[in-house]
Amino acid sequence: MYTPLDSLLTLLDLEQLEVNLFRGVSPDERRQRVFGGQVAGQALVAAGRTVDRSDGRTVHSLHAYFLRPGDPTVPIIFDVDRIRDGRSFTTRRVVAIQHGRAIFNLAASFHIPEDGPSHADGLPDVPGPEGLKNVRTVLDERGLSMMGAEFLMPVEQRYVDQDSWWNETPRSADQMIWMKADGVLPDDPMLHCCVAAYASDLMLLDSMTLPHGLTWMQNNVEMASLDHAMWFHAPFRVDEWLLYSMHSPATGRGRGLAQGTMFTHDGRLAVTVMQEGLLRPKTPARPA
Repeated sequence: MYTPLDSLLTLLDLEQLEVNLFRGVSPDERRQRVFGGQVAGQALVAAGRTVDRSDGRTVHSLHAYFLRPGDPTVPIIFDVDRIRDGRSFTTRRVVAIQHGRAIFNLAASFHIPEDGPSHADGLPDVPGPEGLKNVRTVLDERGLSMMGAEFLMPVEQRYVDQDSWWNETPRSADQMIWMKADGVLPDDPMLHCCVAAYASDLMLLDSMTLPHGLTWMQNNVEMASLDHAMWFHAPFRVDEWLLYSMHSPATGRGRGLAQGTMFTHDGRLAVTVMQEGLLRPKTPARPA
């Protein structure tokens, strides 16, 4: 049986056109633009395909800008620039192109793991995922559809605050979600990082809306990712539970900042994420 996770893995399995050129496609969905996590994950795949990882080096950070909305009806070309191949670090730059124009660019750095001093923040004291409901289950109970959000399907999500999506009461700019790939993935650590890049863009910007009583489920706000950064601190599996803790420290001037941390179920800090996004409340339509 072909699952939504299989579909995501197909999206991430780019076609190689030339030494540094790759082609990716989008799912057959009725969306106006390509989901940002998809193009970020695909760009990271393209970068990783050009890196010799036989010595254990893996991605430790990425920084990216969303330049134009992606067209889901045509393929995306990923052009990789091999900036540097060093003894400890490898750097790649990737430009995603559609209709002859750049829609996204990404810089990624890869590092051979080394021994050194180690410390990290601990797992927040929250309920585990076992007693929480899946997002799809909660929506079904409320008679709500996914509203065309098929890109959510490959990743199972369980909100610590089950009412987060539709609660219009202004509150703290914090939310937490337990999430994992909805199935078992191969052991390749790079693939787990790429799926994490995909998943990191799913709900991060929602934390910006919480103090203002806005939510995309109520269709009262317009949001779009402007940039995206990730740091990978420790090995993890994205097909095992990760707690994604999100917070927005500031909004203003039509933009907002959101930060997130991913913890493994046993308490290790695995990933840090930062993103700036567009934040525009929608003006209610006037009666005719």
